[in-house]
Amino acid sequence: MKFSKVTNSIYIGSVMLFSSVVAAQDSIPTVTDNEVETIEAVAEATVTKKDSSINFKRVKLDGIAAVVGDYVILDSDIAKTLIDLKSQGASTDDITHCGLLGKLMEDRLYANQAVQDSILVSDDEVNATGDRQLQSLVQQIGSMDKVLKYYKKEDEATFREELYKINKLRMLSERMQQDIIKEIEITPEEVRQFFNKIPEDERPIFGAELEIAQITKEPEPSEEEKQKVIDKLNQIKADVDDNDASFSVKAILYSQDPGSKSKGGFYSITKSTGFDKTFKDVAFSLKEGEVSEPFETTFGYHIIFIEKIRGQELDLRHILIQPEISQNVLDEAKKELDSIRKKIINKEFTFAEAALNFSDEKETKFDGGLLRNPQDFSSRFELTKMDPTLYNQVQNLKDNEITYPVLEQDPRGGAPKYKILKITNRFDEHVANFSKDYTKIQDLALTEKKYNAIKKWMDEHIEETYISVNDDNKDCEFANNWVKK
Repeated sequence: MKFSKVTNSIYIGSVMLFSSVVAAQDSIPTVTDNEVETIEAVAEATVTKKDSSINFKRVKLDGIAAVVGDYVILDSDIAKTLIDLKSQGASTDDITHCGLLGKLMEDRLYANQAVQDSILVSDDEVNATGDRQLQSLVQQIGSMDKVLKYYKKEDEATFREELYKINKLRMLSERMQQDIIKEIEITPEEVRQFFNKIPEDERPIFGAELEIAQITKEPEPSEEEKQKVIDKLNQIKADVDDNDASFSVKAILYSQDPGSKSKGGFYSITKSTGFDKTFKDVAFSLKEGEVSEPFETTFGYHIIFIEKIRGQELDLRHILIQPEISQNVLDEAKKELDSIRKKIINKEFTFAEAALNFSDEKETKFDGGLLRNPQDFSSRFELTKMDPTLYNQVQNLKDNEITYPVLEQDPRGGAPKYKILKITNRFDEHVANFSKDYTKIQDLALTEKKYNAIKKWMDEHIEETYISVNDDNKDCEFANNWVKK
């Protein structure tokens, strides 16, 4: 399919630190004191070994590997990147010195041109990103001292400076790439041509897929339980406002949001962030340092504390508490769904009719209960890529069978619900078919078109930009013509 080069480049770029590990905040490992000591011991051993090396090797380590426009890439940058990859546990078997250098050069070519094209990234934006990264690291590793030890930095100022440079480069690179492909679209005729040029014996194999429909019942807590939660949140708010209590500590102790509890309820959002509308409306109505009144969303009841306002971006903390739902209410929902299931089996109405009339899930009830794949919003779920929870719920279902009521906890922190499911269609593993797999083929065609656009842009700007590659690296088999042969 001719995507190997771009796939390799994406893989290398996705696992590079700091630009990757620190940016991907949720993937940062928790580091214990013992682990820090081990890391330090390894670092000391490495330094000792280097100190015993002869001088010309030391010069080579810090030599210039390449220059791209206004950016210099040192040999030590490549070496450090490889060490960072290994420290993350990433497989480096297929990653070479030349491959890493090529990726570093790509990033700097994008950034160099972004500056020339006035594609700017503000200092406030870069610093805000660094602030969030450091805050997340401190929360996950334990303290700033441990963070500095883990990344072998002398002090916080040095670390912040390095983060600034890395984030600035990464953000410029990303925005330049976005600018290159922002207007690229694909027509049906281009999709057809893309498909037809693939030899029949080389056409992709698509795995077995399912279409799944569901009917849900979402039990409601009692008014008494709702009031208990509101009273608890008001108590927390008063303690923060009147007694200067730590909102972050309160979030760790009481919040039921799995995505932010361990981080003291912290989120950084803009108006375009994919959060609940009510949540965003409340957040953007508050002043810096203000705590909201309790309010309700589909996930439960919240209070929000605004930590910092930066233009259209908010650093906030929130506490989510869900009213308790009694077992009696849960049992009643299960009983109702079981009755609906029996009536569908007895052909009193169809599954789609039951979904429309009885399901509590607004997103699916008007489409016969049909679930949408969050990856591409299609109705198909590939078995090998299906969410494990959903797979376990339907894996033993035969055609026209309906599951018994299944209790499901919302991983995002919402209230539990009961549901029944049915497989509405099956698609066996098959060679790509233009009409049946049009959406998937369209995605492949668009990917290739974007790749070709980036490749063309890369070729043109390599010719126009000052580039120098160290003699030791000129024999590398780069994906791009960096040596300008």
